[in-house]
Amino acid sequence: MYQAQSWDQPRRVVAKVEWHRGELFPRVGFIVTNLSFPVEGVTHFYNGRGTAEQWIKEGKYALHWTRLSCHRMVANEVRLMLFVLAYNMGNFMRRLALPETVKHWSLRSLQTKLIKIG
Repeated sequence: MYQAQSWDQPRRVVAKVEWHRGELFPRVGFIVTNLSFPVEGVTHFYNGRGTAEQWIKEGKYALHWTRLSCHRMVANEVRLMLFVLAYNMGNFMRRLALPETVKHWSLRSLQTKLIKIG
């Protein structure tokens, strides 16, 4: 448990240290949480949350799915559904239809290198 001066109560801090081959220093991360899971459960939970945030960021930058500028709610709903469909089709293509060497590319890279450049 740790309590910073600005906190009204102590909180649990979980540290994660990763050593990677070829790197001089370890990667160190800290998670401040009120979850009572075991350490592995806490890191798994927050890693999953971070992964979901990466997917959202990928959709925002590759497909611009935050552009919901229609005046009617129903039109924005349809527009968002079309963005999600395009996102899922891009993931389908990336994971199932492309060679192993490009499966790690982001949707933005696929868009630029395969579709725009050709």
